[in-house]
Amino acid sequence: MNWVIHIPPCGPPQEGPSREVYGTMGRKNIFRMMEDFYIELEKSELRSLFPKNMKMASQKSAAFFVGVLGGPPLYQELYGPPMMRRRHLNFPIDEHARKVWLDCFKKVLENAAEAYEFPAEHLDGFIGFLEDFSAWMVNKE
Repeated sequence: MNWVIHIPPCGPPQEGPSREVYGTMGRKNIFRMMEDFYIELEKSELRSLFPKNMKMASQKSAAFFVGVLGGPPLYQELYGPPMMRRRHLNFPIDEHARKVWLDCFKKVLENAAEAYEFPAEHLDGFIGFLEDFSAWMVNKE
């Protein structure tokens, strides 16, 4: 790491998305959504920040989102405490990278209700969570 670590003034997200989402989507749809998200990331300028095996990376991320969206604590069971900011400190994430990441996610969410059974009434709340979460991941000015 050859940059000064930036600490966002916003702090970590204080509120998560609705935990009711998992009950509608289920594990399978969350994993499919995250796989599609990683396909978008693979096509983006952020590709070099991710491991060679994007499918495996998407599954790890999906495990995190299963818990965030109201399912079992799958990520903790498989990998330990999330500590997402700490896990991302080795990667330079500036505001531009954050925007690219969010744009990739938002593209996948455009048809989330149909494609993944994402409950439409909770989509705005989830996007708000992603905005707050990604702001907390920024570690470089």
